Amino acid sequence: MTQKFVVWFNEVDKGDIPLVGGKGANLGEMTKAGFPVPPGFIVTSTAYKHFLDVTRIRPKMETALHGLDVSDSSALEKASRTVRDLITKQEFPREIANEVIHAYFKLDTGLVTHAHVAVRSSATAEDLPDASFAGQQETYLNVYGEASLIEKIKEAWGSLFTARAIFYRATHKFDHFKVAIAVPVQRMIESHASGVLFTIDPVTNDKSVIVIEAISGLGEMIVQGSVTPDHYEVEKKTLTIKMKTVKLQEKKMIKRGHGNAVVAVSKKDGAKQKISDAHIIELAGIAKKLEKHYFFPQDSEWAIEKGKVYIVQTRPVTTTGKLSAISYQLSAELKAGSGKLQAIVKGDPASPGMASGPVKILTSPKEIHKVLAGDVLVAEMTNPDYVPAMRKAVAIVTERGGRTSHAAIVSRELGIPAVVGAKDARKFLKEGVVVSVNGSTGEVYRGAVKRHESHESPVSHESHEKLKTATKVYVNLAEPSRAKEISRLHVDGVGLLRAEFMIAGIGTHPKKLLADGKRAVFVQTLANEIEKFCSAFSPRPVVYRTTDFKTNEYRNLAGGKAYEPEEPNPMLGFRGAARYVANSDVFTMELDAIKHVRNKLGFKNLWVMIPFVRTPMELLEVKKLLTAVGLVRGTSFKLWMMVEIPTNVIRINDFLDIGIDGVSIGSNDLTMLTLGTDRDNSEVSHDFSELDPSVLWSIERVITTCAKRGVTVSICGQAPSDYPDLVEKLVRWGVTSVSVNPDAVDHVRETIAEAERKRVTK
Repeated sequence: MTQKFVVWFNEVDKGDIPLVGGKGANLGEMTKAGFPVPPGFIVTSTAYKHFLDVTRIRPKMETALHGLDVSDSSALEKASRTVRDLITKQEFPREIANEVIHAYFKLDTGLVTHAHVAVRSSATAEDLPDASFAGQQETYLNVYGEASLIEKIKEAWGSLFTARAIFYRATHKFDHFKVAIAVPVQRMIESHASGVLFTIDPVTNDKSVIVIEAISGLGEMIVQGSVTPDHYEVEKKTLTIKMKTVKLQEKKMIKRGHGNAVVAVSKKDGAKQKISDAHIIELAGIAKKLEKHYFFPQDSEWAIEKGKVYIVQTRPVTTTGKLSAISYQLSAELKAGSGKLQAIVKGDPASPGMASGPVKILTSPKEIHKVLAGDVLVAEMTNPDYVPAMRKAVAIVTERGGRTSHAAIVSRELGIPAVVGAKDARKFLKEGVVVSVNGSTGEVYRGAVKRHESHESPVSHESHEKLKTATKVYVNLAEPSRAKEISRLHVDGVGLLRAEFMIAGIGTHPKKLLADGKRAVFVQTLANEIEKFCSAFSPRPVVYRTTDFKTNEYRNLAGGKAYEPEEPNPMLGFRGAARYVANSDVFTMELDAIKHVRNKLGFKNLWVMIPFVRTPMELLEVKKLLTAVGLVRGTSFKLWMMVEIPTNVIRINDFLDIGIDGVSIGSNDLTMLTLGTDRDNSEVSHDFSELDPSVLWSIERVITTCAKRGVTVSICGQAPSDYPDLVEKLVRWGVTSVSVNPDAVDHVRETIAEAERKRVTK
């Protein structure tokens, strides 16, 4: 068999990966096992190798790839084009063509005209548990006639050298010429509905459910991510439907003549459930059998034609792995006898834990160089310019601000104790004197407190691991160095990944980098930092909030003064989405970093959230920028919007009409802008309250509206951590997730669980 250029599905099985690749082997395996697979044949890897031999193009391909720096995106694209052109411009060997055409005509048997076929790619190292190349090569639908088939086979061979595939092999140490490609050719299913299924929840790794996503029409649009699919969840043990989320589909792909066409779908039809409950259960039954057959969770593509279900491919889910159960221990607290210590300063507890060190007083960000590792940073207040010093400090004390101030939020991100609102701290805490900061009580003591390490966590993390809630609990993060540590908590993902720490770490204004020809430095550095979060949390989602620096913060970056105006009120100035539209060259750099992480590093769990969007038209313009670089909403890519301005609340339906997958309520900024109160200004901060009736009305309106329209709605401010009664309201209104700081994860999940129990009993 190894010398054959063409084999039929029923001639191969999962042991024939070297000959037919992972996809081809699985199609053969399923066919032999009796699964409903459309008939077809495979142009083997032997044919591909024979093609390279007789055309003698291998040395030219090696030359194009020799010494290639795959981190240089332009060089990578150029090499990819060169190699693909070398392949597609060669004459197709007659000895291979004869076997292909014979098989194609045999596939015609019983058909009125020549078969329309789907031409897929199947790399010989593809779809292995430790090396999934899924999606790196091309698929061609509705191919008609033997001449077109021959051309598409050459294009499929060429797709072994897409930029993404070259990058993946280089970074995973695969030899380009030890990876071959086979080409499965299947009878085309003219599907009225199609989609994907997972025999395990791909986000949470919950093995008790089967997840099915469905669209109307051909399946290419779900693969492209150009439409948002229905989402169904089925209890694996009983095959009962436990959840259905129906999405509005505005367009679909259909077979038209000898090609495909994208057509509009009426609002009435697009709003309907894409497949029947009976088909959902039938698909779930097939999924269950697939997993049993393979002894491994499966990610499969399916199609329904004239009421009959077909499985068109399957592969192992490669991102599974149990979340490590660890005890997340907060910093050591004061033990018995600590009452002998004298509190010399008292403020509000802002970030829990206990740490000791010498005082270092800063009067402005220009003095951050004074802070050394192990110091206690003391300042009137902090802003993003202080972050480099805050990273070195063991604790933070500020005279102003509350639990939602910059100092509080950043300290929780860094996992260091903090006390805020400590009046006259700079007067009573003397430079160089060793103090102990208790971020749990808001007290600062003279002298060092001996830390008593405990082998027991203050809370039993094991019990929290068992605690499941329908409302997801996400975590807010910004510091890459903490990604692995926090990923071990019982969280469902990152609901707010702030970009500002990472941008501040680069240190130079993006426009200066552009002017200096260092665009690649920005993109690569940011991508490397984002990857740390995506890798740590995979396959759980990471919702990355694009940069929300204000002009004063941008000015403090190297070279910033040349590009940023001085604004009287930066909070209400040139920030958020407005910057992306005005400075699309800078925003595109950020998007390229996101694309690099998603496409070249393969972390499809990275989503995007747009902050401070003033109008629906502004959101539309930002969406156009995302689409232009290939970031299109779909099964694996979700687009969220922050709700933090009263206009977002008032016009929530208009914003949703633009088309987004989720919103996240920033309760801190929304409260300030609703009440006209600066939470960091002690003169008026006493009026700051997320429980103000006007703020609660706004939150309820957003949640209930999104719930009615089937849009994910989260909240990422401080309020859920502080107010259990608010959490009960959020659950009752229909919030789908709550994103909190790491220290609050366990107690917020407990509060949510109790709220959900009350909701059920009522």
